[in-house]
Amino acid sequence: MDDWTTSHDRVLAQRNAEGWTFLLEAARDLRTTGALAPSSKALARLLTDPVDEHGAHPLNVLEAGAGTGSVTRTLIARLSLGSRLDIVEANPRFAARLRGLVRSHPHLTGERDRIRVHQAFVEDLDTDRHYDVIVSGLPFTNFTPAQVETIMGRYLELLQPGGTLTYFAYRGTRYARTLTASPAEARRHRAVEDVLAGYQRRYATGCWSVWGNLPPAKVWYLHRPADPATSAAPAVPATVTLGASR
Repeated sequence: MDDWTTSHDRVLAQRNAEGWTFLLEAARDLRTTGALAPSSKALARLLTDPVDEHGAHPLNVLEAGAGTGSVTRTLIARLSLGSRLDIVEANPRFAARLRGLVRSHPHLTGERDRIRVHQAFVEDLDTDRHYDVIVSGLPFTNFTPAQVETIMGRYLELLQPGGTLTYFAYRGTRYARTLTASPAEARRHRAVEDVLAGYQRRYATGCWSVWGNLPPAKVWYLHRPADPATSAAPAVPATVTLGASR
């Protein structure tokens, strides 16, 4: 058996294991897991593209809601020399899996101390660091509007002026909840989307649809202005439809 075959088999086994892990955690608590499958490569690339935009400059990067690490792997591979990454994950089983990923990742030989996994809620993260890029995998539409306000406010506190926040939401969830959930749940979902829409109007610089994800997802880029006086001006983001790439 050649090296490619064994490597390919390991990747398939890893993906299958991640899929089962997501299903088990979703069964335990869908509100904090928020997904039934790991993010696709296309979604991971789009969420982490702003890291490449800084070139070789060392960055401070935060990933929140990393799950089993499908986005984390892409993120680590794109980090420039000297960059630091904080990974925040509230689920203890996912956090343990992420620590194993960091220990074994081939890009981190001799440099694992620049990546830390925090088992915590991002709003409780104790740090004095500010980040050039924040990548969020949190399931906002499973939270209350007040929780989303708190998390988004914390992201903006942690983001460097001029920094970029990326996050995604699954497409069609409002319509699914309208058809299947209670009226109260449908109202909560709409209220969360209204909260996010306010941040999008104020800070968004781009929006893309990734159809090659399960389920299809929409990715948003939010930019914290370098000049605070410009933050009051609403931005009108471009909307682009994606298949497998940006």
